[in-house]
Amino acid sequence: MRKLHAIATATAMLALCTSGAATAQEKVLRVMNSGGSYGDSIEECVNKPLMEQAGIKVVQESPGGFAKLQAQGRSGVIANTTTDASTGELLRMVAADLVEPIDWEKLDPLPMFDEAKAEYGFGASFYSTIMAWDAEKEEPADWVAFFDTEANPGMRALPDYPDFVLPFAALGGGQSIESISEGVDLDLAFETLNRVKDDVVWWQSGAQPPQLLQDGEADYAIAWSGRVMGQEGVDHSFKDGMLDISWWVIAKGITDEEREMLYAWLKLQTDANVQKCLIEFLPYPGPSPDLADLVSEEQAKTFPTYSANKDVQWLVPGQWWFDNADEVERRWNEFKLSL
Repeated sequence: MRKLHAIATATAMLALCTSGAATAQEKVLRVMNSGGSYGDSIEECVNKPLMEQAGIKVVQESPGGFAKLQAQGRSGVIANTTTDASTGELLRMVAADLVEPIDWEKLDPLPMFDEAKAEYGFGASFYSTIMAWDAEKEEPADWVAFFDTEANPGMRALPDYPDFVLPFAALGGGQSIESISEGVDLDLAFETLNRVKDDVVWWQSGAQPPQLLQDGEADYAIAWSGRVMGQEGVDHSFKDGMLDISWWVIAKGITDEEREMLYAWLKLQTDANVQKCLIEFLPYPGPSPDLADLVSEEQAKTFPTYSANKDVQWLVPGQWWFDNADEVERRWNEFKLSL
């Protein structure tokens, strides 16, 4: 009986040791993102292939963002290696010393658009803010015409977000395309908005602009490209639109092993075939110039990065927004109180 007990005890201890060794050898990468369809796309198109190819298990947490990255930085416990970030968030994270620069030589990506390779940011996807209108209306020639409610009467559906409406309002007031990529003339922007505010429907959800146009509640709109493409009764133009990038950043304080796994995860996202998988979930293309060759010409033409679209847009001046954030917020709040 004692012999049987000793064998059982030894077997249990061996199983425990074996389990511990397996756990120690398991490679786990922890990341944060905004969740929803985006998280689903990353899980299916990036995380699962990485597990199959490199044996790296990716654990996702959502949402991510500045506050969570700051909290783990202050605690000294770096639980997550990365988060997705807007251009504005990226600059805030850099200023707060929460992220580390990317070693692009070590990451060794497949071909990427140059603007997607920032010192502190990996450009994950591109999106545009553009002009849209009721297909039965005449296309405005430019943003001056868009905001000319006398020559082109009707309601305007405008984003209730300063960073998505003020640049176009400034263009509507006469600021040049050449200068808007350097910063926004706030005087022109608010002068334009005050002039048209009685003819505005403000929206907060990206699904609203096409619906407002289709329902006849608005005649013209500023909208996110992925929301109005292919919508019945809605026309659009990328001309003089605003091109922006969604980023991945690298949390400061991660280990060498975590960095190695994260670089493998990021490099996989430079594969045009992986990006093709991702756009099956959300219509925002990744940073590969080769992606357009893997889809139909019709689909490629919907991409903000399609050459004919990309060439007529301007890239958001992220540093200007960061430097002028306090003034923008103050003047925006004053304007909203006047409505």
